[in-house]
Amino acid sequence: MSRMILAGLIIIIYLALSAWVIRRHHKKKLVSQGTERADVLLAFASQTGHAEQLAVLTSEMLLVAGLPVQVKPLFSVTTEMLSTFRRVLFVVSTTGEGDAPENAVDFMRAEMHGTRRLDTLEYGLLALGDRRYSNFCGFGHLLDTWLQQSHALPLFDMIEVDDGDAGALRYWQSQLGLLTGSTATTDWNTPIYQSWRLKDRQLLNPGSAGEAVYHLKLEALQSSESWQAGDIAEIGPRNSPETITKLLSVLGLQAEAVGNEYGATLSQCLADRSLSFSAADIDALRGLPPKALVAVLKPLSHREYSIASLPHEGLELVVRQFRHENGQLGHGSGWLTEYAKIGDEVALRVRRNIAFHAPANATPLILIGSGTGIAGLRAHLKASIGAGQHRHWLFFGERNKAHDDYFGSELQGWHQQGLLTRLDIAWSRDQDKPIYVQDMIRNAVNELRMWLHDGATILVCGSANRMAPAVHHALVEIVGDKAMATLAASGRYRRDVY
Repeated sequence: MSRMILAGLIIIIYLALSAWVIRRHHKKKLVSQGTERADVLLAFASQTGHAEQLAVLTSEMLLVAGLPVQVKPLFSVTTEMLSTFRRVLFVVSTTGEGDAPENAVDFMRAEMHGTRRLDTLEYGLLALGDRRYSNFCGFGHLLDTWLQQSHALPLFDMIEVDDGDAGALRYWQSQLGLLTGSTATTDWNTPIYQSWRLKDRQLLNPGSAGEAVYHLKLEALQSSESWQAGDIAEIGPRNSPETITKLLSVLGLQAEAVGNEYGATLSQCLADRSLSFSAADIDALRGLPPKALVAVLKPLSHREYSIASLPHEGLELVVRQFRHENGQLGHGSGWLTEYAKIGDEVALRVRRNIAFHAPANATPLILIGSGTGIAGLRAHLKASIGAGQHRHWLFFGERNKAHDDYFGSELQGWHQQGLLTRLDIAWSRDQDKPIYVQDMIRNAVNELRMWLHDGATILVCGSANRMAPAVHHALVEIVGDKAMATLAASGRYRRDVY
């Protein structure tokens, strides 16, 4: 009987807190109905209703993060309307063998054959489809190509969702988090993690002007997941012991109290819960018994990192510490680089990232990145060299050679052995006038065109806010919008940006 009473109490508390959150964001939600000027337009094209449901979830995530959004079905959107927004998100399905859903046909016929330029538009695209059909995500690809040919800038590569794939939807959520600057939203589908052990952690940039960057090595404690170059590690972050202790002190609770029905302590149960609260939140939580407290707190959302190694080497990551304005470390980087000790277990799941896999046929590779983007590029180099392919060109950018030369000996070794044809590194702060990756690209126009003529594939990995847009603009200057759209559509321009 006591369990039933407790369960009922937990449900009542959860509903009360949920209602409070809804009231808190009610004014913001009015924006999605068009009562105020929104920052983002969210357009959806749905055949069965799934795209519309995902559009609603997307809009709620943006609103909770404080980003006004206007939601419209695609048939009510015009090119003129698109030109009035700085950013547009599309959630579109494909029906049949690559056809547009019925409520997108009018947009496709009326708007997608015009010549209006959308130079100031940045967009993200979630395409729903089913790989059992030959033209997978056909309408999404068609829309993506049209947007690029209209000079719109993709915030990230189109995300394909195969039959509701939960991993792809989590990746969409991660990109939305970058857009809003918030990672506090609960995952729509929580990853099913495996247990890994942190084997080693080395600081890569002692003395750097930037935040600390670490090279981590992990080993699977269960049957190891397989992956290939371009795939992603989803990490289940944990709070620092200090954060947990501080909250328990404020709430007047004991760390050793039982926190769930399995007998775990309250301190253990709070390790993976979101503990970022306002004063009003704290007041709402006071007086809750330990199990009820755990039940109403949302789990921390996952964090994503490019895998820097191949399966036979063990799983390796390159992680830069992120600090909030108050100096507190981010949940993911804090856990991996400071709070977790060598030998501790890490919750991790490997997610396939088909959009950043290299083409099946062997092609020369032009790899472009900066900072921790070296991780995904390193894995691609390892895979391609291991397959006997030696025509590679790496553009990489960081601050200072003396402090930020990640894997420098390895890269120079490949270059000297002829396994890395060309190595261009932009040390932005080693001269009076800063030099960036995009500058080096512009200085190599003729050779880049020759490599692309020979069928090279471009792989870009790194910052979505700075490096990736600048590189995209440089490439467009060299080959043109239509050629870039063609490269993307054929799989010869692929990005992993974050």
